[in-house]
Amino acid sequence: MMLEVSNLHVYYGAIHALKGINFHVEEGEIVALIGANGAGKSTTLSTISGLLQPSDGYVVFRGEDITLSPAEQTVQKGIVQVPEGRKIFATLTVMENLEMGAYTQRDKKIFKQDLENVFTFFPRLKERQNQLGGTFSGGEQQMLAMARALMSHPSMLLLDEPSMGLSPILVEQIFEIVQNINKQGTSILLVEQNAQMALSIADRAYVLETGEINLEGSAQEVLHNPMVVEAYLGGH
Repeated sequence: MMLEVSNLHVYYGAIHALKGINFHVEEGEIVALIGANGAGKSTTLSTISGLLQPSDGYVVFRGEDITLSPAEQTVQKGIVQVPEGRKIFATLTVMENLEMGAYTQRDKKIFKQDLENVFTFFPRLKERQNQLGGTFSGGEQQMLAMARALMSHPSMLLLDEPSMGLSPILVEQIFEIVQNINKQGTSILLVEQNAQMALSIADRAYVLETGEINLEGSAQEVLHNPMVVEAYLGGH
């Protein structure tokens, strides 16, 4: 098992954001975590990343307990988060953003390979590598945020709402890229409000409601579950 989350409890002050959740991700999988706003999806990712500390429970990555590892160590172990809202460095160029993503990489040869790889996924970034990130559209910024994460050579990518604020055509593009990244061997934990899209590319899925997982299964099972259809897919 690649990632195992067990009995995870997280509080924001008096608010009990995660109430003992359990889930796992196998090597090479895309696992979707779906749920309404405020369900605890982003909190889950931030806790795995080391940005938040749980009050109870643990996170194990490739057999190692990383529950209390600081975020920079988590990145070095191979888990990288693409945050909600992109959070690129707006005043830096595309190339500088990518270099920031590769700050843990000391080997110039691997850096060059990663850069070529990233430009294969995102040819638009290659054409505009000297342009400032802040001048990009939302879709281009999302691509840059994903490319920056890939520069740290992750074995697991945590994607937080990659489709947020994007046009349907761009959403399809982004999800196609996610599938291609996965085909190259990167495991993906995908947090997404666009349940239909997330479930169409995932292997398995978990539904999070007010800090608890109340449904899990293969993506197809979850996609056709009446409760999910009613709550997240507009009742169709």
